[in-house]
Amino acid sequence: MDIIAKLKEADLKGRGGAGFPVYMKWDLAEKAKGDTKYVICNASEGEPNVFKDGYILENHINDLIEGMDVAMRTIGAQKGYIYINKDYYKKLKTRIENAIGNKNIVLFKKTAGYIGGEETAICEVIEGRRAQPRKKPPFLTDSGLFGCPTLMNNVETFYYVSKIIKGEYKKTRLYSVNGDVKKRGVFELPVDMSVEKILKETGNYPNFEFFVQVGGGASGEIFLPNELDKPASGAGSITVFNKKKTDIWALMKHWAEFLHTQNCDKCTPCREGAFRILEMVKHKKLDEVLLDDLFFVLRETSFCALGRGIPTPFKSLIEKVLKK
Repeated sequence: MDIIAKLKEADLKGRGGAGFPVYMKWDLAEKAKGDTKYVICNASEGEPNVFKDGYILENHINDLIEGMDVAMRTIGAQKGYIYINKDYYKKLKTRIENAIGNKNIVLFKKTAGYIGGEETAICEVIEGRRAQPRKKPPFLTDSGLFGCPTLMNNVETFYYVSKIIKGEYKKTRLYSVNGDVKKRGVFELPVDMSVEKILKETGNYPNFEFFVQVGGGASGEIFLPNELDKPASGAGSITVFNKKKTDIWALMKHWAEFLHTQNCDKCTPCREGAFRILEMVKHKKLDEVLLDDLFFVLRETSFCALGRGIPTPFKSLIEKVLKK
């Protein structure tokens, strides 16, 4: 069976947020030269309001392990790692280790903060160093863990690999729906379903004035009801906010504190930019000229995606909700 061809035919995209075609990453890792290769499952899920991977770890761990096992055999990896959120580790350690059995897969507890979920930072942590992103290229498929070719995918990605292998994949994905809703939870629906249809299909479309945050509970973009005809992006998180009941300043403070405390301090734009935004939000006084400058510098000069993504929630919320 040509696994990579099957992944290409299924058009599976990575479910960690970037949406990179899975078959391309596996093909690069399979063709990479090296006597030692690794497979890593990124189970670090740590952004607010994103909990779909935890759902898989708790309810479909055997499918996840099967997906990893297929990956290891396909690229010729000698060892695998599950890099897991410390809360999930505490809750599910025994269940996961039982599912691993005698396979050469190590359950590795995440000790770093949110930035510890960035793929190159994960390699740094497993190697015993501080959680900071590396410069790319080289990419992991060429030089990853311990300098060896490494394939890293998200929990949900490996879950769906197992479904493809068994002929059970129906072009669906998992969505975390939460906030001011009646039915908070994880729902499996078509990959191209619009946010509006997801909310209606799950019985969560509000009957009050609202806005939503899509993609993640700290970095996700804000959308108004007339903008929900697009698929859910990023990590598949949809958070509903009651417009009249939501304290906008408290919401921005929540984001700013998370992004300020969870960055790695490696680069000045992210470290200082997050701090400046937090200071403005805490004092409920936005200097629009300074804010635009900060957003520009963060997007253009941050070392990794965390810094580049910081402007997204603030800019969209300020323009679409706060100024209205």
